[in-house]
Order: sequence, then structure tokens, then C-alpha cells
Amino acid sequence: MSLLHALVAKGSTILAEHQAGQRDFSQATQTILSKIPPNNSKLTYVWEQYLFHYISEGGFTYLVMADDAAGRRMPFTFLAELKEKFASQPFASSSTSDPPAYALQGTFGPVIAQLVTQYNTSPPADELSRAQAELAQVKDIMVQNVEQILSRGERIELLVDKTDNMASQATAFRRGARTVRRSMWWKNTRILALSVVVALVLLWVLVAQFCGAGLNQCGAKS
Repeated sequence: MSLLHALVAKGSTILAEHQAGQRDFSQATQTILSKIPPNNSKLTYVWEQYLFHYISEGGFTYLVMADDAAGRRMPFTFLAELKEKFASQPFASSSTSDPPAYALQGTFGPVIAQLVTQYNTSPPADELSRAQAELAQVKDIMVQNVEQILSRGERIELLVDKTDNMASQATAFRRGARTVRRSMWWKNTRILALSVVVALVLLWVLVAQFCGAGLNQCGAKS
């Protein structure tokens, strides 16, 4: 249990309070209330292992006693909300200059009790804790996004490697096709040359049958 005793007072007169623990701290709270200056102030008193936090504003004092494990941020957040709830009540502006002790115990005491129970069971996250939680969430998102970018980069590198391989294969194919075309051209040229030689030889053989091997007979006949 973090918050043990909370109250609203005017001067040293307690208007409403709630005690969550078994121990009675009335004497300690009265002593502290008598030490609080009349001007607006915010302070923490240490007594044994307990801390008395208060906000004094507009003639009213909002005080909460908590153990030292609660720190300062959560109790002062509680006091700020307690002050807002009290200021929203109609009796906050219509209270007499010297109200009797516990004049608002019946009307505002349950409000203090409910607020103390709320902060002891599930205290709301303060601005710093909320900012830290949001920062942690953003950090997780950034790490997740970076991991996604890295994975995408690996896929891009893999795609680039495949593209390079395809380009290399296309270049090799073009070189191979050029070599094949050159080889076929030389082959066709040799076949054509051979065909010309064979045709000339056949023509010579044919002519030689009528004119002789030296072709002198055809010349003599003429």
C-alpha cells in the first residue's frame, strides 16, 4: 500500500480525510498542517519511513502521506487530481472563512477514499512513464522497421545478383552466337569454294572428253 492517509484542510482545520492504513497519524498530520505557511507552496516532509506530500493553494491544503517506496511523482499526481476534484465541487467556493472540522467529511470523504483506492490498486501512468512507454513502443517499431528494411535489402541484393547472372549469361550467349555465326560463315565459304572447284573440275573433265586433256584437239579442228 503506497498511499496511507489523505486529507483536505483549510489552514490547520481538516475538512475531509481518508485513512487507508491501521495506524493513526492524526498527531503527525496536525503537526505538519501547523507548519505549512499560508502562501501557495508545494513541499514534502519526512517522518520516520513516511513522506508527507502537500500542495497549498488558494487557502486550502491537500496532503497525502505515503511510504518512501511511492517516491514523489505518483503522490503529487494524486494531489493534483485531488485538488481538481475538490475545486470542481460547489462547496469549494462557498465555504465559510472558518469552517468547522470535518465539515465536508460526509460529502468529500468518499471522494478521497475512492481516489486513494484507485491510486493504490491501479495508479494512472504519469506523463514521464507514458512518455517512456511511448518511446519504448517507437523504439520497437523502429527496430522492427529496420529489420524489415534489412530483410528487404537482402532480397534486393539477391535480385541484383540474379540480374547480374542473367546479364552475364546474355553476354555469353551473344558471344557464343557471334562465334557460331562466324564459324558457319567460314563453313559456308569453304563449301562454296569447294563447290566452285568441283564445278570447274567437272567442266574440265567434260571438255577434255571432246578436246583432249590439253584442249588442243578442239583448237586443231577449228
